[in-house]
Amino acid sequence: MAKYLYLFRGGEENMASASPEEHQEHMQKWGAWMQALAAQGKLIDGLPLNKAGKVVEKAGDVIHDGPFTEGTEVVGGYMLINADSFEEALEISKDCPIYENEGTTEVREIMNMDI
Repeated sequence: MAKYLYLFRGGEENMASASPEEHQEHMQKWGAWMQALAAQGKLIDGLPLNKAGKVVEKAGDVIHDGPFTEGTEVVGGYMLINADSFEEALEISKDCPIYENEGTTEVREIMNMDI
């Protein structure tokens, strides 16, 4: 079994105009999806990310406020999962609630480092 990273981008614009009830309902969908994955032994970890951050370059000599990517490209959260194959990781991602708000999921396999 391999580990995969989901990077969640976008969807914030639609959620900004949602009522408190709509926001709560959407978050309940996230919770249910993640709980189902945990029950299957697929979920390792996953949380939303704070919008504020810094970008570090040149071994710390340059530090920018950021991220400054286009709003639809800002990473809003992540999830680590177990899956038997890349195809299974893609299939699992299709049930993510982010698509209700026109967000995207980037799926990446986590490689082992032989040190």
